[in-house]
Amino acid sequence: MFHVKQYDVIVVGGGHAGVEAALAAGRMGAKTGLVTFRKDDLGVMSCNPAFGGLGKGHLVREIDALDGAMGRASDYAAIQYRLLNRSKGPAVQGPRVQADRVRYRDAIRHIVAEAPNVDVIEAEVTALELEGGRVVGVRIGDDSALLAKAVVLTTGTFLGGKVFIGDRSFPAGRMGNAASTVLAQQLRGLGLPMGRLKTGTPPRLRSSSIDWDMLETQPGDDIPAYMSFLTNHTIAPQIACAITHTNPETHQIVRENLSRSAMYGGQIEGVGPRYCPSIEDKITRFADKDSHQIFLEPEGLDSDTVYPNGISTSLPAEVQEAYVRTIRGLQNVEILQPGYAIEYDYLDPRALDLSLQLSALPGLFLAGQINGTTGYEEAGAQGLVAGLNAACMAFDREPLHLSRADSYIGVMIDDLTARGVSEPYRMFTSRAEYRLSLRADNADQRLTPLGQTLGCIGDGRRVAFEEKNGRLQSARAKLTAKTFTPGQLRNAGYKISEDGTRRTALELLGLPGFGFDVLETLEPDFKTIDEDTRAQLGREMIYAAYLTRQESQIASLRADEARAIPDGIDYSAINGLSRELADKLSRSKPKSIAQAGRIDGMTPAALVLILARIQAVGRRESA
Repeated sequence: MFHVKQYDVIVVGGGHAGVEAALAAGRMGAKTGLVTFRKDDLGVMSCNPAFGGLGKGHLVREIDALDGAMGRASDYAAIQYRLLNRSKGPAVQGPRVQADRVRYRDAIRHIVAEAPNVDVIEAEVTALELEGGRVVGVRIGDDSALLAKAVVLTTGTFLGGKVFIGDRSFPAGRMGNAASTVLAQQLRGLGLPMGRLKTGTPPRLRSSSIDWDMLETQPGDDIPAYMSFLTNHTIAPQIACAITHTNPETHQIVRENLSRSAMYGGQIEGVGPRYCPSIEDKITRFADKDSHQIFLEPEGLDSDTVYPNGISTSLPAEVQEAYVRTIRGLQNVEILQPGYAIEYDYLDPRALDLSLQLSALPGLFLAGQINGTTGYEEAGAQGLVAGLNAACMAFDREPLHLSRADSYIGVMIDDLTARGVSEPYRMFTSRAEYRLSLRADNADQRLTPLGQTLGCIGDGRRVAFEEKNGRLQSARAKLTAKTFTPGQLRNAGYKISEDGTRRTALELLGLPGFGFDVLETLEPDFKTIDEDTRAQLGREMIYAAYLTRQESQIASLRADEARAIPDGIDYSAINGLSRELADKLSRSKPKSIAQAGRIDGMTPAALVLILARIQAVGRRESA
């Protein structure tokens, strides 16, 4: 061993999960080493040039609320803003940006360079350092050791990664980057529950070879919904994207060559993301459709590369060229890089606890695609939690456990650790039971105070949050202080139920037809409330009545989450519990009564039996 260096936390991997993990640990005061193949690859977007969307936009806002980097960097790089589901309620709206790849990478590199307590180390991690059944550091390529109190593994698609283009395959973490094969071999040798998953990308197109005049234009929003709570103006010039479609000729070429696809030819064993299917999947699974939409997304302001979102593939390069050129506007297109599938190792996330620590190897935290997820946003959110908890371990502090009731991050971690994955996990608003309260617009109200308690919030965000909170509290007080009877409202020309109830202006704001334009006619002083505060209060009051009813459900969930299930409980020994449920519980290893309650087929009677066993174990241990 040539050299040993000591850190509080070591993060392996410089992708979205690794960056957020290292920055989070650093903000907590932990001396952090971020180990990556190449420093220049920090902030690289391996797949589509976009952040956010339905569910994913909520994750970006939550990362931002805990002072992560993704929101700020994506605003710096944003070349088009779109709020998805704008016509629906705020709970299911998803902010999304088209991002300039170079600007995003530059923003992340700058944030990391300026970050406190973070060293970037350019090396390959070849092994975990183990001592007494726990992880105490890593070994890097020159056989040096980096020791730490906690290690965060964020290997993305690099762990045992293999790229497929038709019948051609080769080891790679992504196109142009080596795979992490030595570390993958060690992990497999440790007997951990591992499997293979796959994802894919479309061919990249030369923008100047596209006939843009033939295509439908997709402009951005006139009023942008920023990704970060700290952003108050648009930074980069804005552009339009374009829309085109596949057609029967496209489908025929793909169909005739399915046997040459790496996925359909049998070379790939891993399961791909159901919600982001390849063109081969679409044509096979939706055989009745003769057209599929494609979004042509420029990769940057100064880039001649376009990402055709909707036609990822593992067909041979010459077949890709043939089918792409059947698409309207792409008749003479030049392919700069063929699409490909990539297969990689992951660990069953049911082997993790709620802090994202691997139960079988204390001191090792996992985040990102190694946990069976897909997407920048899911990776960044896990990295944030893993980094915070690694720092908590380094400082002998209690771990952070986010709940389904307080964040989409909590929903994701609970889903992963309780249910595992059968395909790459992607966040959707439909996964959250309490999405009326878990909105993208209030992520800072939900999580920034928690971040302040943890000590991971910088002064700039703290001041901005306190100023915003002060404006909201002042406006709520002003609207609550002014009340109106039905008679007063009727005399002013507004219809309302003649129930004799005196209502505050804040309550009126939650009723149809009572926006601030109406409230100002009743009380001119309301004109002093700024636009952002008005919009926030309006969104809150839309759901006020529903949220009051939901509070009892959330209280019940929190009580069940507090009832931990001890490790090693023998479900087969619980009298009255069906063999089927005992088997499911043994496989899933729920961490709490709340998680047990979400197992398929679970009944209230079975939960009572489990509670009785927990109480009996507790009595024996205290005796």
